[in-house]
Order: sequence, then C-alpha cells, then structure tokens
Amino acid sequence: LQLQRQPAIGSYKTAWLMCAKLRHSMVAPGRSPLAGVVEVDEAEIACRSKHDPLTGGGGRSHQGKMLIVGAVEVQDGGAGPGRIRLAEVSDYSAASLHPFIAQNLAAGATAKTDGWPAYPGAPGVSHDPHVIGKMAAHVVLPWVHRIFSNLKVWALGVYHGLRRKRLPSYLDEFVFRFNRRRTRHAAFRSLLAIAAGHSPVSYKMLISPDAKG
Repeated sequence: LQLQRQPAIGSYKTAWLMCAKLRHSMVAPGRSPLAGVVEVDEAEIACRSKHDPLTGGGGRSHQGKMLIVGAVEVQDGGAGPGRIRLAEVSDYSAASLHPFIAQNLAAGATAKTDGWPAYPGAPGVSHDPHVIGKMAAHVVLPWVHRIFSNLKVWALGVYHGLRRKRLPSYLDEFVFRFNRRRTRHAAFRSLLAIAAGHSPVSYKMLISPDAKG
C-alpha cells in the first residue's frame, strides 16, 4: 500500500507485482554459503490467515504456526552476527534440517546447535552441540535467537503478520535486508545487479511457482 501511494500507482495489483518481483530478485544465484562457526536453530512464527489476522496454538503445539530454521555466522570471538540464512521447513526432522545445512553452510563449517538429535550426521560440516537442559536457549545461541526475535517484530510491525503461502519470499527479503544492514546505501545497486542475473518472471509464475510462464 505504501508503494502504491508514493508513486501514485493506480492498481494495488501492480504495486504488489513490483514488490513480489523485487523480493524474487533478493537471492543472488551462486551466493557463497556461511562459513566458520554458524549457529543453527529452529523457531516458530505465528501464521496470519485471511479471516484471523494471527493464529497459533498454545504451548508446544504447531497448530497455526509456521516452522522455520535459521543460521547465523558468528564473527571472530563471538563479537556479533555476520550473514544469515532463513528457510521454511515442514518439520524439525533430519530430512528437513540436513538439506538446509547442506545448501547454506560451507564445507568444513561448524554447526553450533542446542543438541537437537536431528542435527548430527549432516554431511560436510562439524557438529558442535550444546545441550541446553534448564539453560535458556538464547544464552547458548544468542545470535540466531536475536535474528528470530527481530524477524517476528518485523513481521508484525511492517506486515501485521505473514501468510503461509508467501513466507519464503518474506524470509528472503528479511535476509537480504539484514545482510546489507551496514551498506544500505549500496543495497539498491546490489538488488539491481542480482535482478539482472535472474530470468524474467510473470505474475502467473509468482502466484503459482510451478507455472512456466
């Protein structure tokens, strides 16, 4: 709506299409994977539905929630977070988490986790489990939990909740913005360069990813 108002675009659908194409261009082909020590953990985010702005089951229930996994490069000495990756998963099994690690962590990286049993055995990386027990998870994995917290605040504050169908594109936007938070002046040029490496996408392809054109 803000984009529609500022340049006085006549159609909401046109403004939505522009935003969707920009988000589609926020993942650079062949981007370098995360390296070194990388915190990896899972989280849940409330799902916004058409008739109920935010839904979610209580406690440990996954009802009405979207499951995500995140990874954060830890800068030397734990001084702060480096680059990040986020993705939606169907569950927290090895079948879901191992492909995320394989795609986003460089060979030889060390995955620092909370000891969740699905992580061991991920190919190409070392596993550094920190069994939490009664300790709060954010103490052991501070940076990835800060990312989850920022994501949830951003989702509520900017978009008033995220819809399940479009979650991957919004995660791509958050990752793009976060990874360029220190070079915001160059972010638009970076976006244009990445977009030039993508094939054109139509409205039909954006609303139906399986469509060919």
